[in-house]
Amino acid sequence: MKKIAILGSTGSIGTQTLDVVRENGDIEVLGIAAGSNISLLEEQIREFRPRIAAVWTEEKAKELRVRIADTDTEVVEGMDGLIQVSTMQGAEILVTAIVGMIGIRPTIEAIKSGKHIALANKETLVTAGHLIMPLAKEHQVSILPVDSEHSAIFQSLQGNDRKAIHKILLTASGGPFRGRTQEQLMEVTVEDALKHPNWSMGQKITIDSSTMVNKGLEVIEAKWLFDVDVDQIQVVVQPQSIIHSMVEYVDGAVLAELGTPDMKLPIQYALYYPERRYLPGDRVDFWKLRHLDFEEPDMDTFYGLKLAYIAGRRGGSLPTVYNAANELAVSQFLKRQIKYLEITEIIEDCIRAHKVIEHPTLEQILETEAATYDRINSRR
Repeated sequence: MKKIAILGSTGSIGTQTLDVVRENGDIEVLGIAAGSNISLLEEQIREFRPRIAAVWTEEKAKELRVRIADTDTEVVEGMDGLIQVSTMQGAEILVTAIVGMIGIRPTIEAIKSGKHIALANKETLVTAGHLIMPLAKEHQVSILPVDSEHSAIFQSLQGNDRKAIHKILLTASGGPFRGRTQEQLMEVTVEDALKHPNWSMGQKITIDSSTMVNKGLEVIEAKWLFDVDVDQIQVVVQPQSIIHSMVEYVDGAVLAELGTPDMKLPIQYALYYPERRYLPGDRVDFWKLRHLDFEEPDMDTFYGLKLAYIAGRRGGSLPTVYNAANELAVSQFLKRQIKYLEITEIIEDCIRAHKVIEHPTLEQILETEAATYDRINSRR
């Protein structure tokens, strides 16, 4: 019986992780954490009977304690609560499906306590990869990617020497606005941006996919996960989302992982690695598919991706600025406080204004995030 804990259990990745748990029947969920959706969290507690459940605010924690008073689950709160779930005794794997830089501290503490990390929180490596990867090596724990693209790369590396990597081919669907110009994006609404053609995801990542900032975050994440230079990572638009990513080796061979757009595949692979298990669902039918398309990304229209390469090459605290500026800008767009194209404009402004810290500590990373937020909020 595998024993896991989940940060972000009520989100898209968290709920699909629990689907995998249901379908397999040999995973015990010891701890779960969510932000504010305590109605769904209560349902999860009653079904999976975790020892601990964490919520972000004291008010929500009090409400949840009343709701589940008839259970044995302990309710904790805030950052201390997240860390308590992340380090709880008995859990072997921590699924980090929480959104944002809030996931960094719990991930660090989980690694220190010997937990393997099933990583779905991009921000952890984008902003603190220089801290996380050496720490994982020191404590001999695995960082198992849950993103479909990084899982595909990870799977394509099995049995091969990572020193033989020539190039990583990171695929992108192109999002709902593939082929459009900047002029055509001027009046994009929240509803428009939330209509992804292939994937069902949370709101923030869906917006990020539409701007291709999500792909930029994945470029920086891949740099740390696979120990390659940013310029060894080439983004390839693959509109059908059948090829989830590829690795080109020094001899010219290209290995790829293909499948239908289903996040449960990378989740299950991370939880059971190196074992492969049956996963119910659709399969690729090549007779019906007939062809696969490939395009070069338009980094002029979607220049959030170009900014990611700038941030990734420069390193230091600049990826934190890229990530933090995007987080707040997307939040403002979803609240209809800014226009769609302002998301990338805000990221560029913050990157240009920032004085880079070469090897930031965790405290400096969080200070950089706060300073970036202050700059954006001062615009209003």
